[in-house]
Amino acid sequence: MVALCSGATLATSVLISKAYGAKDHAQIQKIVNNSWTVAIIIILIISVSGLLFCEEILKLLKTPSEMTVMASGYLRIMFINFAGLYLSYLISSILRGVGDTVIPLICIIVSTAVNAVLDPFLILGIGLFYKLGLNGAAYSDLIATTVTIALGIYYTTRKYKNEPVNPTGLLFEKDTVITILKIGLPSFVQQMLVSIGYAFITVFVNRFSSASIAAFGIVSKIDAIAAMPAMALMMAASALTAQNIGAGKPERIKDILKFGILVNIPVILMISVLCVAFPQGIMRAFVKEPDVIQVGVDYLRIVGAGYLFFIVFYVSNGIINGAGKTMPTMFLSFISLCLIRVPLAGMLSSTELGIRGIWIAIVISFAASTINSLVYYRLGKWRGEISSEIHIEPA
Repeated sequence: MVALCSGATLATSVLISKAYGAKDHAQIQKIVNNSWTVAIIIILIISVSGLLFCEEILKLLKTPSEMTVMASGYLRIMFINFAGLYLSYLISSILRGVGDTVIPLICIIVSTAVNAVLDPFLILGIGLFYKLGLNGAAYSDLIATTVTIALGIYYTTRKYKNEPVNPTGLLFEKDTVITILKIGLPSFVQQMLVSIGYAFITVFVNRFSSASIAAFGIVSKIDAIAAMPAMALMMAASALTAQNIGAGKPERIKDILKFGILVNIPVILMISVLCVAFPQGIMRAFVKEPDVIQVGVDYLRIVGAGYLFFIVFYVSNGIINGAGKTMPTMFLSFISLCLIRVPLAGMLSSTELGIRGIWIAIVISFAASTINSLVYYRLGKWRGEISSEIHIEPA
């Protein structure tokens, strides 16, 4: 669901950034109105389908029968919450498209804080709250998302009153919707590939000890934290690239790559050094079991060094996405994850390297992502097709 929200709304951000760079307010309004229509359609399809086929989904996931009731309750609430999740991503993408990145950050902080506060009260039934168990976590997320949506709508209607950032109606124009889907769907598939890649890696990890499974669950979260600064630069690179294309100044794109990398270097380098130099301290912050810590330490010493590849390929991918070329980045992710990481992890983990073979495969896939992205960027094929890829008829 998160991959769908993020991928589908990326197109809105790219297209609005291009129109914003061209100072075409009519075009921005057209994109906003069509994006809200697409949002409503996607929300209805996913939420209704999820509520109707909740049990079937759990069966496909091989959910143990004793967990089905609990899991179905949680899943139903999350399918209802999908509406808020999608709209929060949509509002953030619109604001990023016009260069407003602070409010989306504040909304995320508020949502996280509300979730953190409500979780223990609703799950455990503290004070006047009923004990809701697992459903409490889902309700907490639902409330936090609702608060985020309320803040976003209040802010946009007040600051951008009578400006094209707010929807003035629902439009469904074939060419615009096709363009949104053409850019958004490959990005969605790309993020799904990342999730699928981790799922396959988990299968390989499961061949080893329960300590390995626990450790991989922890280090996967550390991976996500390490990637966050680079992903932020990727979104910035996408917006800036689209804005400069819209302004008719594509020659600035090379500076986006250069300065994006320069900004990334100190942040990612610090994260990488901490993971490699102090892996035990990081693992102890999450768990106390020595065997779990040891597996995590090995992972961070190997993969932590591979975080340095984040410095480059997230920025170059952001530029390519900003030019509307999300299909190539999808194929590059497919090559890195499905043709390199997963097969290599399976082969190396079957050798004397054991589980360390999986960690080495992950680093090699990081390197492959960087090389593939830079090669495609340097080829410049995306540059020659900019106008045709993200062109929309004048509003």
